[in-house]
Amino acid sequence: MKIAIDARFTRTDHHDGISRYGSSLIAAVSRIADVVMLISDEPQLALLPDVPWVKIGSPLSPRELFVARQVNKLGVDVVVCPMQTMGSWGRRYALVLTLHDLIYYEHPAPPGFLPLPVRVLWRLYHKAYWPQRVLLNRADVVATISRTTESLMRRYRLTRRPIRIVGNAPQAARQPRDPSLAPEKSLVYMGSFMPYKNVETMIRGLKELPDYTLHLLSRVTPERRAELEALVPDGAQVVFHNGVTDEEYDELLLRCTALVTLSRAEGYGLPLVESMALGTPVIVSDTPIFREVGADAAVYVDAQSPAAFAAAVRELEAEGHWQERSRASVLRAADYNWDTSAAQLVEVAREAVALRTARRS
Repeated sequence: MKIAIDARFTRTDHHDGISRYGSSLIAAVSRIADVVMLISDEPQLALLPDVPWVKIGSPLSPRELFVARQVNKLGVDVVVCPMQTMGSWGRRYALVLTLHDLIYYEHPAPPGFLPLPVRVLWRLYHKAYWPQRVLLNRADVVATISRTTESLMRRYRLTRRPIRIVGNAPQAARQPRDPSLAPEKSLVYMGSFMPYKNVETMIRGLKELPDYTLHLLSRVTPERRAELEALVPDGAQVVFHNGVTDEEYDELLLRCTALVTLSRAEGYGLPLVESMALGTPVIVSDTPIFREVGADAAVYVDAQSPAAFAAAVRELEAEGHWQERSRASVLRAADYNWDTSAAQLVEVAREAVALRTARRS
């Protein structure tokens, strides 16, 4: 079975969530299956593994509707796309499409890097569920990354196709930190600054944590930074890093008291697993997806309460409590790895091929 994995959503400068998911999955699957990557821009190769590749059209082009004409020539058995938008008219191969989450139905603001026409279509698309159903029902099998999203997909009857899990996972982690060594009084946030991420509540919570430094790691526009800086309480310490390398990210996680995020909605929460894998506890909003990912290792708080957030940080100062959470975090993170995800994908690919073959016979 020859598998093509659509890598055209890979960034060319730095990974975002979808880009890293696709790249990591390709690397893992290529160790156990015959894989070819589909790219649309050769600079994408800098952030992709050393795997055979073919260049085809951009997924943002109007010609995407007819991309199957290009893919058919490759003679692959199945195509796996880490998004749900890949064109499929005239395809002669099995197709697996992926839906990561349903965040944008509740929070419809599109990512700013998308072209204006795409952002307009994005908003229109998320005003109803029927367009999602049309896209997903073109697949032979639909993949998602969490039980939480799978449950929502079934609740809203988003597809008639089988829904299967192909999980997310962290990068290969460094050796976890020694829990006997006290952490420094710092907190780390890794994520975007879109409104639903609720960074404001964390900043307001610093009023009760003047001895802690909050590190905001991701890139931020000058306008958004100004909005957040205006909320910083007197005496509070906030550092805007405006982007960090993977190495810098790990170093901060290995020193800090906790990774924190009070997002009101999330598709998965990869920073939780990345942090827990290094033995760093996580303080997160009490949402179904964070409960799924963090289980008993995470600390859960009311996303709307700066006081509850500050209290959770202080609770980690109790004797032995931080060490207990650190050990529990490492155990929980061990459940997530790319080898498992790769095996899941290969099984999903086989099922998709079998279903397509059965429908055509």
